[in-house]
Amino acid sequence: MSDVLSLLREALGPRVDTSPESLDAARADRSGHVAEGRPIAVVYAESVEDVQATLRIASATATPVVTQGARTGLAGAANAGAGEIALSVRRMTRILEVRPDDLLAVVEPGLLNAELNAQLAAYGLWWAPDPASRDIATVGGNIATGAGGLLCAKYGVVRDAVLGLDVVLADGRLVRLGHRSVKGVTGLDLTALMIGSEGTLGVVVGATLKLRRLVPGDVCTVAATFPSVRAAAAGSAAVTAAGLQPAIMELLDAASLDAIHRHLGLLAPLAGASQLTVQTDGPAAREEADAVAAVLTGAGGTVAVTHDRAEGERLFAVRRALLPSLQATGTVLVEDVSVPRSRMPEMFDEIVRIEREYGVAIPTVAHAGDGNLHPNFIYTGDAVPEVVWAAADDLFRAAIRLGGTLTGEHGIGVLKARWLADELGDDQWELQRRITRVFDPQGILNPGKVFTR
Repeated sequence: MSDVLSLLREALGPRVDTSPESLDAARADRSGHVAEGRPIAVVYAESVEDVQATLRIASATATPVVTQGARTGLAGAANAGAGEIALSVRRMTRILEVRPDDLLAVVEPGLLNAELNAQLAAYGLWWAPDPASRDIATVGGNIATGAGGLLCAKYGVVRDAVLGLDVVLADGRLVRLGHRSVKGVTGLDLTALMIGSEGTLGVVVGATLKLRRLVPGDVCTVAATFPSVRAAAAGSAAVTAAGLQPAIMELLDAASLDAIHRHLGLLAPLAGASQLTVQTDGPAAREEADAVAAVLTGAGGTVAVTHDRAEGERLFAVRRALLPSLQATGTVLVEDVSVPRSRMPEMFDEIVRIEREYGVAIPTVAHAGDGNLHPNFIYTGDAVPEVVWAAADDLFRAAIRLGGTLTGEHGIGVLKARWLADELGDDQWELQRRITRVFDPQGILNPGKVFTR
C-alpha cells in the first residue's frame, strides 16, 4: 500500500488526499451502505491525464480503483474500501464545447445536471435527463448508472441522450466511443454498453451529449387525488392507454404524501389518499392537460388543472421533497424497480401485501409515466434490518414476476448484486461478467460491485 501511495503522490502531488475525513467520506454514498475499511487514498483528478496516471499506477500494481463523482448514488456502486483507490472526477466540471447547430455539447463528468442546463439555457438548449437529484447529481454519475428521472416517459433516459464517450480503460489507455452525427452504426455500440456499467468497464472522462431545444409554449399541471394508491396507478395507466404522453407523471402513495405534508407543514391530506401529478408542455400543453384531466376524472380522481408555470413548479417541489421528508423520520433505503406500465396497479398490490406480511411500512413514489417505482424502507440505526432485506427480496421478485426489472435507474451496485442472476439468468449473467473481463482483465475496476468476480 505504501508503494502505491508513493507512486500516486509522485505522479499527482497535492491531488492525492489521505486525510481521515476524505477517506471516511469516500466509503459511502446515499444508499446507506458503507464499505469496509478506508481506501488507500482519494485522488481528485482534474484532467484526463490525471485519470490516466492513476489507472496506469493501479494497473501496474494490481490495485483496485473505484470511480466517484458526487457520491449521491443509491446502490453503493461508488463506495471505496480497504486496499482501493477512490478516483474522484468531481473536479472535472468543464463544458468543453457547445454546438447549437448540431444540438450537442461535450462536457466533463463532474458537471452537475442543474449547472449544465443553467449554462445551456443561454443557447436555448437543454439536456433532457432529469433525476430528482438534478441539483446534486453529476453527468458522469448519470451515465454510470443509466439514470432516469421525472421526464423519461416523454424525453427518454440517459441512454437516449448520449452520442459518444471518452473513456480511460483499466490500463490507462484513452478510447473515444460513439460519434457526433445523428446516425452512426459502425461496429458494436460500445457507448451504449458503457452507459449503466457502474464503473466496471472504464472511467468516463468526457461525454458528447445529445441536446434538445427548449420546449416552446405553455407548461400545464394536473393534480389528481384518488382514494387509494391502486386507483391512482390505474388512473396513470389509463392516461397511457389513451395515447397521451405528458412530460411528467408522478404518483405519491398515501404514506409518502402524508410524510411530505408533515415535513413541509401543510394541511394533512385525506386519509388513505394518493396523488397523481401530471405535467404537459409544448404548444399543445393546454389541450393535452384538459385531455389528461378528463381521463383522470373518468378514472375516479378529484382533479385540478393549472396553466400557471410557477404554480406547477410549486406542486412538483412537493414531489421533490419526498426524500428529505422520509429522512426526517429515520434511515431510508431507497429502492428502485420498474414494471410495464399496465402492471403498476398489480405492483402496488404486491407492495401492500409485503407491508402486511413483513410488518414494515414502504412509502412509495413512482414515475408513473414509465412504470418506475421507488419503494422506500425506513429503519433506525446504521445496519439494514434483516426483515427489511427479506421484504426487499420479496419485492424484487414480485417486480420480475410482473415482467419488470430490479432497477430502472439507480443501478445494481452492492445492494442488488445478489438478485442480478435471478433476472438475467445464469447464461446472460456469465456472458456479461466475461465482457467486464475483456475491458478489465485484472478485475481492478470497481471489484465486488454488480458482478461477483
